[in-house]
Order: sequence, then structure tokens, then C-alpha cells
Amino acid sequence: MATMIVGVSSELYKRSRERLEAKNRELQRTIEQEAAEREQHGQELQQAREIQESLLPKQLPQIPGFEIDGLWEPARVVGGDYYDVIQLSETRLGICVADVVGKSISAALLMANVQASIRAFAGESTSPSSLCSRVNSVLCSSIAPGKFVTLFYGVLDARTRTFTYTNAGHLLPILMRSRGKTEELRDGGAVLGVFPAWKYEDFVVKLEAGDRLLLFTDGITEAWSAEGEEFGEQRLVSGSRKHPQASASELKSALLADVKRFCNAQFRDDATLIVISAVPQFCDAEREFEATAHI
Repeated sequence: MATMIVGVSSELYKRSRERLEAKNRELQRTIEQEAAEREQHGQELQQAREIQESLLPKQLPQIPGFEIDGLWEPARVVGGDYYDVIQLSETRLGICVADVVGKSISAALLMANVQASIRAFAGESTSPSSLCSRVNSVLCSSIAPGKFVTLFYGVLDARTRTFTYTNAGHLLPILMRSRGKTEELRDGGAVLGVFPAWKYEDFVVKLEAGDRLLLFTDGITEAWSAEGEEFGEQRLVSGSRKHPQASASELKSALLADVKRFCNAQFRDDATLIVISAVPQFCDAEREFEATAHI
């Protein structure tokens, strides 16, 4: 009897051990498969990041009398922000900043579509309102339900020192006048990709010597501190006022440093910023030349 009990117990132990070993092998295969999938996903994200970076301008074109610089700080490996500066002529630039709803690869893919459309439609004779209407038409026919894009596009003209723009649901740019007054470019229309028949309009603002215009996405103003406070537009303005003589590039870097310190470099959303500065020295010299020419 004892021998039989020992034999049965031994057989049960053997079978239990075999089942346990089989489950361990299955678990190990699952872990290895998940690790391989994570590695592949990481590689795909990195490739998407490289593609997205390739769509952003490497060197921004410039025109006489102005300085333009910009930055992009993604909250994740890839994101949905986009900015561009397009040379339209020797004295005119197309300048845009966009924000695609959502994050990760889907947002990056939609951003690439927006970039391609803007580059295809931007031209010296194309008004900002016309460009926004055409991009909106493309997106309305192809965008996934629940998705949309905000876009601010303007044409900077060095000859007239004007900025003609259309705002399609984007955050209001901040214009800091050289004499201390701060304005928001409040005119605008609906976001892109939702209302196919929306009619966009053009608006014009004059940029005088020493004026600076800030275009940005909500990753800048909605960066949170450890105490749960937002960076906000007022800090953006105050930070700009601290550097009245800074170049566009210097101001861009200083403002990004301010935001990073505020949120401990933990961005909740992609952060994009463009600084447009009307150079005082050039504008003053041009006025003197124009006055002399009329004597």
C-alpha cells in the first residue's frame, strides 16, 4: 500500500512539475515576444521621429529687416506640432505653425499630410485665406472622424513691413510693440478638417521697428509646474520683455529655458515657438534712405 502511495505521489509530482515547466516555457516565450514587439515598436517610433524631424525646416530663410527663428520640443518621441518658414520671394516669407489633435504616430502622420499640403499650396500669389481653404478642403475629405488641425499661416512682406495672416482655430499670436504695448492677433476662423464650406479671411498687421511677434502651440503656455500651475501667456510676455535687445534666436532660446525651468522639462504636450522680430537698425536706416530719396 505504501509503495503504491509513493508511486502515485511520485507520478503526480512528475506531472505537476512538467505542467509547471511547460507554463514557465510558455511564459518565457510570451515575455520574449513582448520584448521583441516593444523593441520593434521603439524602432518604429524612432523612425517616425526621424521622418518627422526631416519635415521640419533645417535652416530658416530670412528677408531684409526681419529675424525669424523657431523651435520644436516634442513631449513624446513623435508628436503633432508643425512649423515652417517658406521662401516665397526675395522679400516675402510664408510662416506657419500648426497643431494636430492627438499624439504619437497617428498625429505625426496627419502632421506630415498637413506639411505636404501647405508646401504644395504656398506660393507668392496665394493668400493665407486661400491656402487655409485649400488645406481645409484636403483634410475634410481625408481626415479621420474626431480629428482636426489648428493652423496659423501668414505672409511676411519686407517691402511693406506687413504681416498678412489667417488663423484657423489656432492659439492667438502675441504681438509685442517696441513701445511696450502688447496685442493679440484676435481675428480668425474655424479649425481645419471639420467644416468643408468654411470661408477664411485675410487680416493685416503692420510691424514697426523693434516689434516682436510670437507664434506658439499650447505645449508652451500649458506647461505645468510641480504645483499644478500653467506657464501661461503672461509669463511668455514677461520673459520676452526681459530681453529687449535679444535677437530672435536668443529670445527663442531664453523663452524655452524659462518654460523648461517652470515645468522641470516635463512637457505635457508638444511645444513649438516662432519668434519674428522687426530689426530696428534696418528699419531706421530704411526710413532715412526713403526720406533722403524724397528731398
